[in-house]
Amino acid sequence: METPTEAVLEIKPGRYQHYKNLPYRVIGTARHSETMELLVVYQSLYETTGVDPSSKTTGMLWVRPARMFAENVLVDGKPVPRFRRLGD
Repeated sequence: METPTEAVLEIKPGRYQHYKNLPYRVIGTARHSETMELLVVYQSLYETTGVDPSSKTTGMLWVRPARMFAENVLVDGKPVPRFRRLGD
């Protein structure tokens, strides 16, 4: 898969849908303190199970490298965005 360069990444805060149809809200971007890699900070908008399977929560925070967040993945042999912006 082709990965976008950091210079062309513009990941806006708002609602996004993962290619597996799960909803998320992007809070913003951040830099890794050691590598300066651009990361996306986002929150699940569905109930998730944490480290302890008995604890379910909505709103779990996640981070992912921005390049990975913005890349396409293959679904049924076709490239689709890993995350698709839905709006604010």
